[in-house]
Amino acid sequence: MSVITIFSGIFCEQEAVVDDLVAGIGYKQLTEEEIVIQASTISDLAESKITRAFTAKTSVFNKFTQEKERVIAYLKLALAQQLTEDNLIITGCTSHLIPKTISHVLRVCLIGDLKYRYSVAASQHQLSQKEALKQIRRKDGDYGAWTEKLFGLTDPWSESVYDLVLPMDKLGAASASSAIEENLLKNILRPSRQSQQAVQDFLLAAQISVALAKEGHNIEVNALEGVVTLVANKNVLRLNRLDEELKKIVAPLPGVNSVTTTVGKDFHQSNIYRKTNFQMPSKVLLVDDEREFVQTLSERLIMRDMGSAVVYDGQAALNLVQDDEPEVIVIDLKMPHVDGFEVLKKVKADHPEIEVIVLTGHGSEEDRLTCMDLGAFAYMQKPVDIEELSLVLKQANAKICQDAITVNRTD
Repeated sequence: MSVITIFSGIFCEQEAVVDDLVAGIGYKQLTEEEIVIQASTISDLAESKITRAFTAKTSVFNKFTQEKERVIAYLKLALAQQLTEDNLIITGCTSHLIPKTISHVLRVCLIGDLKYRYSVAASQHQLSQKEALKQIRRKDGDYGAWTEKLFGLTDPWSESVYDLVLPMDKLGAASASSAIEENLLKNILRPSRQSQQAVQDFLLAAQISVALAKEGHNIEVNALEGVVTLVANKNVLRLNRLDEELKKIVAPLPGVNSVTTTVGKDFHQSNIYRKTNFQMPSKVLLVDDEREFVQTLSERLIMRDMGSAVVYDGQAALNLVQDDEPEVIVIDLKMPHVDGFEVLKKVKADHPEIEVIVLTGHGSEEDRLTCMDLGAFAYMQKPVDIEELSLVLKQANAKICQDAITVNRTD
């Protein structure tokens, strides 16, 4: 039997369509939430971190951590493990991760015009038009960012992604499910030896992607009956060394017959391929109103393989902490409006897992004692030796990693 994927705009009656199909053809629904739970189990990442991959907002630290790319690798593996079964209806963003080489998948999109979506929001969810529009814009923006990440398409309803794009404002749920059932009978959607092999290829590629991600690599993986091709889509300065390192990881994996490393279409872009070093701090937020100083400091940390972002006042720091997940904050004390003391106090009260390093040019012994009492990890004076600061950052990162291990063991 075949597999159906359904991707739907918000307020487009996806639930009713899926219920009709489950009742009519007896397929089992596999939801986005279930795949997220499985990916979380595989990765030991919180479910909230997994679902963040589906949103338009990308962490300011992602270029250092490659966290979104690692999450996608785990989602692919969770999905590939489920695809060894047939008779599935897979819903949500994760349905887009199934490669087109798996031909026994019917890819369906449900979408309607705004008037229709307003009416569904009002009748089924008791929402005003204003609130419905707010939710539609947010979700459509998230979906557009997701399909752009995967396909380079900002239109999440593009016909190039699906076999069927069903206009729900013209069909309604019952007619939409009937159209899906009718198309499901086409011979091309019957599993073949080639399409079943494509499932196994997808599973192997996903397993390899996860193995590479665990070692800090973000590499495109293609697999065909055990023949594996690894594609680097950034400028690689020493391809031979990268090739050796990747083969050492991939070649021993079950199902791998051969490994080839090559470069992709973006090989000549200016940014350089870098392996993520999990032993180094990668989410360091620098907070200082001395712009030239803090920008230079950020550049010097990046040269030492530490990921950093910069803001220039205390309120901006607090805002970023709410929207993102810095692991270490390096903060000046004397800043206008919201000063370093207030930021330190607020951060440690609301996010005690974040380590805060005070770096100031105007502090006193009394200030040092106050900061340490408030929970600062360290108190340092400007001008600071970059190697000394780097060492303290590594110590903070080691503490964070150890705390995370302790929490996981407790859970």
